[in-house]
Amino acid sequence: MSEKETLTPTTIVIFGATGDLAKRKLFPAFYNLFIDDRMPKDFNIIALGRAENDDENFRNYIKENLENFSRKKVTSEDWEAFQSHIVYFRHQLDEVNSYKALNQKLEDFDKVYETRANRLFYLSIAPNFVSAISGHMKNASIASDPKKDRIIIEKPFGHDKASAIELNNLLSQTFEEEQIYRIDHYLGKETVQNILAFRFGNSIFEPLWNHRHIESIQITVAEEVGVETRAAFYEQTGALRDMIQNHLLQILCMVSMEAPASLESSEIRDKKVDVLKSIRRITPEKVDHYAVRGQYGKGKINGVDAKAYREEEGVASDSNTETFAAIKFYLDNERWQNTPFYVRTGKKMKEKHSYITIQFKELPHSTFSDGPSQLSANRLIINIQPSMDIRLQFMSKKPGLSLELKPVEMVFNDFACQENSPEAYETLLLEALLGDLTLFMRSDQVEEAWDVMKTIQETWQSRKDASFPNYKAGSWGPEESNALVERQGHKWV
Repeated sequence: MSEKETLTPTTIVIFGATGDLAKRKLFPAFYNLFIDDRMPKDFNIIALGRAENDDENFRNYIKENLENFSRKKVTSEDWEAFQSHIVYFRHQLDEVNSYKALNQKLEDFDKVYETRANRLFYLSIAPNFVSAISGHMKNASIASDPKKDRIIIEKPFGHDKASAIELNNLLSQTFEEEQIYRIDHYLGKETVQNILAFRFGNSIFEPLWNHRHIESIQITVAEEVGVETRAAFYEQTGALRDMIQNHLLQILCMVSMEAPASLESSEIRDKKVDVLKSIRRITPEKVDHYAVRGQYGKGKINGVDAKAYREEEGVASDSNTETFAAIKFYLDNERWQNTPFYVRTGKKMKEKHSYITIQFKELPHSTFSDGPSQLSANRLIINIQPSMDIRLQFMSKKPGLSLELKPVEMVFNDFACQENSPEAYETLLLEALLGDLTLFMRSDQVEEAWDVMKTIQETWQSRKDASFPNYKAGSWGPEESNALVERQGHKWV
């Protein structure tokens, strides 16, 4: 997160302000930033909705949600100060006059600020509305200043490479690239951001961060939950597009990128694009060798019966949608030649756990190889959620008179260092307010990430998997995912 800076007056416009994302994440994030004195001195939030409403009713609705979802306690004093910045504005996404009225509202705030304020537009809406909204915004000239006006767009950013290119071209007709903030909330997580500091701020790790010392890297994002109320969306998406194309590939970039010359957003994003370009593309005939898909069946999670994916409401009885995906990647560059990167994600798995495992190579010869102790591999484990810590596993002498070794851990715990640390959306929204694009995806990043997925996506769509469902709810996924790593003598950690 950037250091506290003086922010210029800003008007924030939330499209879809009555939706789930706004109530659970956006308003709590803005409220917490406000309490932490991170919001501009002069700001207003214009909440757009289709229904008739007024400021008082909408503010009461926001307060109820803050009491459920804010990480900070809602006090009457703080709420009174914050709620005065929220206005409700009835708006129709496809009506020209609505945008003219919105533009007038923005100009009215500018008069109050006595300056042309920054404008931050958050599109918390379905992807199919992006085209219409951007067109109307262009015609109404409500985001015409590249230096002051910013638009935040939620994933999914396209559904394949062709659609991502089409969407990028569409947005480029209305906005400059520097105005577009493609958000991936994983990049706002404290431990993910710490990867850069950990790698490039310490002389003891960076010399070891290459194929000569690292045997393999694993990235796991496991979820206990199923699709819940998102079946309609998930049936059209699946684990590959929902998680790997964006979240996991972005983490892979953070772990494997070259050292940037500076912390400028363009420099860091250039290095991430270099990683995506270096990922070896998987040919159609090799998809089954490098990628595994799965779909959960019945099982138990924490002792409670869990139904199969095909039994979820809104899911087809013969659905071919994967709820689990595991892939082995190689990066064809000097640093990572022949080092496998294993990524996996799944729903209804044994536990909720997101983490990165860096496994170091064994010593070619160890003084203790012939001793009574069994040597364990040195590992660096970066836990992203629910725990937030970094663990270094190594061998140490057991206390006592004999020279025997045992595995031990050194742990850096983010929670212990800072309780109640900011949530991802707080970090990302502050960066957008500051105009810092570092944690947001650029158009070429998005397109390269889709290109990495292209043949896997096309192969899985064209071929029905007769083994579905092939893993029990409450397990760690299909057996084939174990075979994926065991072929090279590895195991999922």
